[in-house]
Amino acid sequence: MTFNLIPRLALFVLLLVGGTARAALTIDIVGGGERQIPVAVLPFASEDRLPQALTPVIAADLTRSGLFKMVETGGARVYEPTQVNYVDWRARGAEAIVIGTTATLPDGRTEIRFRLLDAVKQTQMTGFVYTVSPAQLRLTAHKIADVIYQALTGDVGVFATRIAYVVKQGKRYELQVSDSDGYGAQTVLASNEPIISPTWAPDGDRLAYVSFEDKKPVVYVQSLKSGDRRAVARFKGSNSAPGWSPDGKKLAVVLSMAGGSQIFVLDLAAGGMTRLMQSASIDTEPNYSPDGQWIMFTSDRGGSPQIYRVPAAGGPPQRMTFEGGYNVSARYSPDGRSLVFITRNDGRFNVAVQDIATRQVQVLTDGALDESPSFAPNGKMILYASEVAGRGVLAAVSSDGRVKQRLTSSSGDIREPAWGPLPRTQPK
Repeated sequence: MTFNLIPRLALFVLLLVGGTARAALTIDIVGGGERQIPVAVLPFASEDRLPQALTPVIAADLTRSGLFKMVETGGARVYEPTQVNYVDWRARGAEAIVIGTTATLPDGRTEIRFRLLDAVKQTQMTGFVYTVSPAQLRLTAHKIADVIYQALTGDVGVFATRIAYVVKQGKRYELQVSDSDGYGAQTVLASNEPIISPTWAPDGDRLAYVSFEDKKPVVYVQSLKSGDRRAVARFKGSNSAPGWSPDGKKLAVVLSMAGGSQIFVLDLAAGGMTRLMQSASIDTEPNYSPDGQWIMFTSDRGGSPQIYRVPAAGGPPQRMTFEGGYNVSARYSPDGRSLVFITRNDGRFNVAVQDIATRQVQVLTDGALDESPSFAPNGKMILYASEVAGRGVLAAVSSDGRVKQRLTSSSGDIREPAWGPLPRTQPK
């Protein structure tokens, strides 16, 4: 592995071998939280008549978080709080109970009512009513799982988010977007030339990425709703490594038009471009801090690839990583208190997190070749690419290293993942 102007490109081309990725991703869960909360998710009334059952999705979401243990329901049909025998459910080990009903309305939409009950206190913790179209059923199940997750853990759920990744099919590359559980994959762009570095805009509608369709790296921004896209960096030389500002109005990119590998900031709304630093070094992989005050990047200015940050308004850079001789591909956590990056560890390339204040580093993975880490929008999980048996797969690890997941396709190789932001619209 080498540190160069376009990080991971040679590795990406080397590892991606033919195949297809039309099937949904399969998630294997390894390990779990220190304590798993026992939850009984009972089938909702009449959900078997819907095109998409809700409770299997809810239970699968909670299970793959590693924080919950599903309690066998034994075929129980309980839909209202008055029907709940709390003593019986406590005897089965349940601490929380999920019940609900569904009803098809004359206009074809579905009314979904659900309640989360505390089996210990014998009270209702929360409950919602959603009225949705058939196309929104799976999303609504994810949103219900998010509500349950937040009520029981205190953290925001991310089951209703999306992920982006690149799939190689023979000589064909596809940029795809799917639900966080791998379902509903849609192709955003297909090309016979490489596609790398997808990154989500804060609005969750736009993706910036690098495409080689012009036989050189060019940065594009594309709307997922309309499909419209435009080249925002097609300058002389290389254009790569886009990184959004928190307000979605600016895009940091790496350009070679002035010589070397330098970071520039594009103003997408007003136009114009600003060079962030003057440097003879390779500076790449810019990433804005959540408050927009800093831009973190990878540089070899100290003799080896390390992580630095610089004020977004310009100024002297500060070195962030000091352990090890190779640290790249850093991304801020959503709260801005830590960063995730790839570190070389005894010849292996692994995901690590570092507390910014204390500089304490924890290596989270033990694969031979991990890359492209990104935080979930609640900061609790980290999505990354890895290699298993010569194939590219996606994987996820909790920020404390206890919960690990592997997302694989029945065929094809998957790389360059990016976890999208929290959805801004809620099912009604």
